Amino acid sequence: MSKTNPGNYFEDFQIGQEIRHATPRTITCGDVALYTGLYGPRFAVQSSDEFARSIGFQSAPVDDLLAFHMVFGKTVPDVSLNAVANLGYAGGVFGVPVYPGDTVSSVSTVIGLKENSNGKTGVVYVNSVGRNQRGEMVLDYNRWVMVRKRDENAPAPATVLPELPGMVAPEAFQIPVGLAMTSYETQLAGSPHRWDDYYVGEKIDHVNGMTLEESEHQIATRLYQNTAKVHFDQVAANEGRFGKRLIYGGHIISLARALSFNGLGNAFRIAAINAGAHANPAFAGDTVFAWSEVLGKFELPGRRDLGALRLRLVAVRNRQASDFPLRSEDGKYHPDVLLDFDYTVLMPR
Repeated sequence: MSKTNPGNYFEDFQIGQEIRHATPRTITCGDVALYTGLYGPRFAVQSSDEFARSIGFQSAPVDDLLAFHMVFGKTVPDVSLNAVANLGYAGGVFGVPVYPGDTVSSVSTVIGLKENSNGKTGVVYVNSVGRNQRGEMVLDYNRWVMVRKRDENAPAPATVLPELPGMVAPEAFQIPVGLAMTSYETQLAGSPHRWDDYYVGEKIDHVNGMTLEESEHQIATRLYQNTAKVHFDQVAANEGRFGKRLIYGGHIISLARALSFNGLGNAFRIAAINAGAHANPAFAGDTVFAWSEVLGKFELPGRRDLGALRLRLVAVRNRQASDFPLRSEDGKYHPDVLLDFDYTVLMPR
């Protein structure tokens, strides 16, 4: 019997199946520095212990998306090692802040299954929860992924499609304990624009672009211990649809979020992931641009110092951001659209 793990194929999943993922991951200051080197995020709360402490954090927390990737990476060997593509997200809630020295672990539950019409693949829906060493929730989210079948003749399971929320309600946000905006300094944060300065329907072109490098996306994916073959294995890629390695979709999310600083510099914490789609695969050599649209504004109960913005973050390749239709008449994304991401951030008022 082989001692290696070939990963789960579509027919290996069952509704209600719970998977406790290896390996717990202690997040270090080195991880934070490498994340900064890969994407260049400039949000003050994650950059400065002193700034973070001035508004109630114990020190600079780990970037919310670094925490997301660490939790996500744990799930890959069991959920998406044999994936064709990671398709989307919904109902994601960020819990307690993560700090260097915290250890995160992940557990996933299968909540949906649907075989594709070609009989070669199927879509697996999972709810994944990441917790720290004290058992506190740091992230609770749903995703769905297209996974190969081991045997194309294996019978299809009954289709179960989970009911997923269109957005995370403000009542579900986990506001960090002790957070207070009275000492928040917009000049140090790099933007004068607070929650009240934004309006629903506003579009913000983040202007700057960043070119994807083969070495960087592979370093990033290894940082998260994401072992999906499509990102590393050129032999496997030669047999695939594109003939080259795909960039992990989360790499595009982090890059677009970092670019969004120019226009949203005070969006200091991600509260929720409402929905998200990796519209098209990205490859080394693509240059990523991004824009955001304000989808909603929420006052928070009992908080006159803090508000929430629901944002649509769109990343595109090789062109300035918002100068073309994102979808064709048949509803398909334009091939230059890489990411369509709906999330909610906290911002001082």
